[in-house]
Amino acid sequence: MTIPDEIPDLRTRLKKLNSLATRLKLDLHDLAEDLPVGWEQILETATATYNAYVEIHRLEAQLAKADAQ
Repeated sequence: MTIPDEIPDLRTRLKKLNSLATRLKLDLHDLAEDLPVGWEQILETATATYNAYVEIHRLEAQLAKADAQ
């Protein structure tokens, strides 16, 4: 359950996380363009990107649930 006072903090975290996810997505794109150079970084960058989007999904669901209440 989300406390109404937490909603602004969740929105701020979501905004920062969206910015991070966009940067990571662009990093993956850059890695793909430069292959085979930098291939060693693909798994680390892809995992970080995946984790960011999982957290975004979690926060969006939490906010949607709070907004519905």
